[in-house]
Amino acid sequence: MADDVRDTTGRVALPDKVRSPWWQLGRRMLLAVLILVGTVMLVYLDRDAYRDNNDPTGQVDMIDSIYYTTVTLSTTGYGDIAPDEAHSRMINAFVVTPLRIAFLVLLIGTTLEVLASQGREMFRVARWRRQMNQHVVVVGYGTKGRSAVETLVNNGFDRDTIVVVDTGGQALQDAHSDGLAVVTGDATRRDVLLRAGVARADHVIITTDRDDSNVLATLTVRQINPDAFIVSAVREGENVPLMKQSGANSVITSSDAVGRLLGLSSLSPTLGSVMEDLLTYGEGLEVAERDLLVNEVGQPPQSLPDQVIAVVRDEKVYRYFDPVVTQLARGDRLVVVRPAKELPWAPRPGTHDEELATDEA
Repeated sequence: MADDVRDTTGRVALPDKVRSPWWQLGRRMLLAVLILVGTVMLVYLDRDAYRDNNDPTGQVDMIDSIYYTTVTLSTTGYGDIAPDEAHSRMINAFVVTPLRIAFLVLLIGTTLEVLASQGREMFRVARWRRQMNQHVVVVGYGTKGRSAVETLVNNGFDRDTIVVVDTGGQALQDAHSDGLAVVTGDATRRDVLLRAGVARADHVIITTDRDDSNVLATLTVRQINPDAFIVSAVREGENVPLMKQSGANSVITSSDAVGRLLGLSSLSPTLGSVMEDLLTYGEGLEVAERDLLVNEVGQPPQSLPDQVIAVVRDEKVYRYFDPVVTQLARGDRLVVVRPAKELPWAPRPGTHDEELATDEA
């Protein structure tokens, strides 16, 4: 075990340089041309050791050298020009033959590799576009965008159903590292959003750092997809009404939210810790929305094992103490505070084959 550690310690790992396939093809074709020119010069300088069977004199000139090199490196080998001396045959065996192999690998092998790579990529993109439906589009992959994606994934969303739209750079690398599909471009442009499949998306999350960009992106998304659920972030609270008028279903004021959390933490460090706990996935407490169970119909919200803080009825949210929801009814959904992980004393309602109190029941 110690030897293994010593073997790997101190190694330098450099990042891979990403090159265009066409740049790689051009570079290797240049090497193939150099091999061709070098072989021509090798044959021409040693032309007295070769014999042209189609020439009465048997002499080999520059044109014959070029002809012999091309047919030899391409493995055609007509045999009309051949090495006539022992040393020229040895040169062909130990120098020209390896050059022939290198020529074929560089030219034919690389061409096939580039074409196959391009074909595979086109096939993957086409298949992805066909399968992309009812997905989530995340505009902007900064701190807010990454946190939103992490929350979605932690709550059961497949990474294959999430598409990131960003202008590129570091965000592009981060999204690819996280296993996400990326459409590079300005999300305020209609063609970019169409490439991301916004017309077929269920949810769109807009998290750029500029409120004006968020407003324009929201307007464009709503124009393309009137049914999508749009969640947008704004930096300034005064822009919330404008964002809602643009078509956002939900607007989150990032600067105000952070400011309130900072203020709560200053007034009461304990309260600040609880709020941070609620916003952190997988530990302590969590805020969740769940279906109502059959055995919970008719009960007051305060009597349930989960701490109910709101009831969703007919697409409207009521606080748990509102007189309208003193008794829970079929079709209600509950917003609750509960342990982040299922525990023996706090089992997850609805995850043990309990019957849900849906409208269809």
